[in-house]
Amino acid sequence: MLRAAKAAGCLACRNLVASKSGLKVRIPLQKLHPLSRSIHHRNSQGTNSHRPPPCCAARHFTSLSRLPVRPALPLPGAHGYQPHRTFWVARLATRLLRLRYLLLGSAVGGGYTAKKTYDEWKDMLPDLSEYKWIVPDFIWELDEHIDFEKIANALPDAEYLAKLLPDFEKIGENFSFLKGLISKGVSVVSEVTGASGLHLLLESTGESAFKATENHGFEGTDKQHKKVSDKEKAEQLQEELLRTQMKYQRILERLEKENKELRKVVLQKDDKGIHQRKVKKSLIDMYSEVLDILSDYDSNYNTQDHLPRVVVVGDQSAGKTSVLEMIAQARIFPRGSGEMMTRAPVKVTLSEGPHHVAMFKDSTREFDLSKEEDLAALRHEIEIRMRKSVKEGQTVSPETISLSVKGPGIQRMVLVDLPGVISTVTSGMAADTKETIFSISKAYMQNPNAIILCIQDGSVDAERSIVTDLVSQMDPQGKRTIFVLTKVDLAEKNLASPSRIQQIVEGRLFPMKALGYFAVVTGKGSSSESIDSIKDYEEDFFQNSTLLKTGMLKAHQVTTKNLSLAVSDCFWKMVRESVEQQADAFKASRFNLETEWKNNYPRLRELDRNELFEKAKNEILDEVISLSQVTPKHWQAILQKKLWERVSTHVIENIYLPAAQTMNSGTFNTTVDIKLKQWTDKQLPHKALEVAWETLQEEFARFMCEYKGKDQDDIFDKLKEAVKDESIKRHNWNERAEDSLRVIQHNALEDRSITDKPQWDAAIQFMEETLQTRLNDTESVISDMVGPDWKQRWLYWTSRTADQHIHNETKNELERLLKLNEDHTAYLANDEVTTVRKNLESRGVEVDPVLIKDTWHQMYRRHFLQKALSHCNLCRRGFYYYQRHFEDSELECNDVVLFWRIQRMLGITANTLRQQLTNTEVRRLEKNVKEVLEDFGEDVEKKVHLITGRRVQLAEDLKKVREIQEKLEAFIEALHQEK
Repeated sequence: MLRAAKAAGCLACRNLVASKSGLKVRIPLQKLHPLSRSIHHRNSQGTNSHRPPPCCAARHFTSLSRLPVRPALPLPGAHGYQPHRTFWVARLATRLLRLRYLLLGSAVGGGYTAKKTYDEWKDMLPDLSEYKWIVPDFIWELDEHIDFEKIANALPDAEYLAKLLPDFEKIGENFSFLKGLISKGVSVVSEVTGASGLHLLLESTGESAFKATENHGFEGTDKQHKKVSDKEKAEQLQEELLRTQMKYQRILERLEKENKELRKVVLQKDDKGIHQRKVKKSLIDMYSEVLDILSDYDSNYNTQDHLPRVVVVGDQSAGKTSVLEMIAQARIFPRGSGEMMTRAPVKVTLSEGPHHVAMFKDSTREFDLSKEEDLAALRHEIEIRMRKSVKEGQTVSPETISLSVKGPGIQRMVLVDLPGVISTVTSGMAADTKETIFSISKAYMQNPNAIILCIQDGSVDAERSIVTDLVSQMDPQGKRTIFVLTKVDLAEKNLASPSRIQQIVEGRLFPMKALGYFAVVTGKGSSSESIDSIKDYEEDFFQNSTLLKTGMLKAHQVTTKNLSLAVSDCFWKMVRESVEQQADAFKASRFNLETEWKNNYPRLRELDRNELFEKAKNEILDEVISLSQVTPKHWQAILQKKLWERVSTHVIENIYLPAAQTMNSGTFNTTVDIKLKQWTDKQLPHKALEVAWETLQEEFARFMCEYKGKDQDDIFDKLKEAVKDESIKRHNWNERAEDSLRVIQHNALEDRSITDKPQWDAAIQFMEETLQTRLNDTESVISDMVGPDWKQRWLYWTSRTADQHIHNETKNELERLLKLNEDHTAYLANDEVTTVRKNLESRGVEVDPVLIKDTWHQMYRRHFLQKALSHCNLCRRGFYYYQRHFEDSELECNDVVLFWRIQRMLGITANTLRQQLTNTEVRRLEKNVKEVLEDFGEDVEKKVHLITGRRVQLAEDLKKVREIQEKLEAFIEALHQEK
């Protein structure tokens, strides 16, 4: 018994001052635990027998002190310690009783929670070597003020201590009896620790404690068996185990709360500048950045994203979101009653921080999760982002929403909440919603390093589950699956056979396999419940649950706290095992990409899509600016030429030819004036503005082509064309320009005064060129109608078609008619058409009257233009007669005056348009181009569509792979430093 007590005491001493506890305060054992040292090292030599009296600092106590709050008493003399012996016995008994509960708790009730919490405390506590000021001074001086050797000598002997120790024999007897009740010799330790497949075993000290109690308890089994029935002993033992376990759990929770508050204070001090010498990102934030980059990366080298993350899958309304909120310790997700709320994957990065806040990856706003208005705003923002990510006509989206949550005591990990799996597509959903959800879930779960958190609703029949089949397909061996049964309170209340819950959490009901099975309660179903109230409800439920009392559920399998610890541990284990392998894969991919670039583009810089867009943007703006350097002479020349090409047909066909058919000059001038006025009021100004705008576009395109010729880089062709088209589409000419231009054109056309001979000669030349052009066009039309002449038929061995033969015969007949009457009008009379038809029939040519009229139109047109050209030649000498208003002269050149008016109007219009272009429209076009480029720069899809090709894709991949590799290497280095 004495050896057992000493072993237990040494175990407690080692647990209290273990160097792995995370408290790096370098304090000797005798200074931290003088009482333990005096008990277990009473035979040690070399202690200082001459100690100074206690100083006044020992009279001041803090909450960290274990001594009673009263003035320190002087140490008794060598023979005066006997009256105080009871005091030390009481203190020792109290310590040993506490040690008894701790041993029982760690061996029986602790389970995975004890081990994990102990390890987490060691990892989470900061380096407190710089915070020695927190511990009072008298603690450091305790060894100097108290003679612990004398206290050790004053303690009772071993026999007296043995009487105060708990009855280990009775405890061992009870455990051995319970062991006998378990089927086929399964030990209590394996029942407590072996239900989970996570291999989360207790420390060897707990197992040894069990073995010790069993050995001592075998001797008294028969005696106890005679007094109490087997059933009563089993119930007694089970109740005692539960009470011990619950008590130990409450102690752990209290210590966790104190540790959380202390951690928060330390982190807040860090924020204020205590540890600001070197600001570093946390490990989980560094890892999350890598995942964000990978979510946008699409490699052509089969370098897939195999980095671990926790993928949360489950049937719709199974409680996925509630489990995530319990792990994140905040109600951060939007909620709906039976409606699909998760419409896109949400990546949540959980990390520790001094304040409980949330932030989106692409935003700087922090949401304070301790304030209800910020929580509501966060939920609303998540819902808006989900709806924006869903394309028109779809219900769910594969686009990931990245969110980070920080707070004191939060387990570090990365979780991805996926849309709930559905079995039926309801009205209002896209027809392919079910298949889309399956494809999104499979895409995340097929990652061989992804941890699958499979959520199953415990309140419904297990046979209705869809997600379990999907998970078993993706992870048939269950090597990376953790199963979570939610709504256990409703399951216990509604199920007629509670053993089904036991079958589920033991992995015997579903065909799927898993590393571990957990049962949780995430509230009463009300969206207004707080996280703290849900935790209290969950704790109360499992304390009073018959499932736990009867042993159907094990202590380490319940509560979201145990679940989050297990998931975090599994996550970091998977990260440590796979991250270096993934870094090597990206290193190999980088080498392949760099080799391809060197071989294909040896003289080009590695510009990604954004850099290429900026380069193209500068080139386009330079081209627009070059428009302002076009000379006024060039602008006016091209404007005048294009304007005449646009209006010449109307002038000849609708103004000149009808007026030329009149009998005298007065009628000619009247007809011309009327038609010019109508033309100016309705068509001419608008046509002129169209010509000016088209000229501006053509010059813009010309400068682009010239610039391209210098650089010979065709990767910008689609972008430049799109910018040009969009800029032109957005450009609107000044509305007031048309009205002012109409007045200018009307005044120019009303003027008939040719001031000098050069203007007269210029008008004649303009008229002659115009008529000659029209005559050539008419000759070409006639040639096509009648086919090749005898010379072409002889030289090129061609022949006429039947229609061409008829047209040729009709042309010859009409030429005879024109020779007989050179002053014939523009139209054939009906009797003349009949005469021509009969003459052709007499020669065996059947011809339609419509064909005769069409042929006549072209023949008369040629005849008229030939006469007009000869008249134009006569008018070269007519300027003298024009000055005398053609008095006493048979020569009339009113048609020359008409062409002079047209020519002068063209010059004035071109000059006006040129001024408007150079002063206003070029600048407005430049502004439009800038706006279009800014819009394209913000539209990622537009840039991807307009800047394409293997070159840009290779540069994009190379940039991404380098960034991923560098961040992974930085993360691995930080991971090794944390170890």
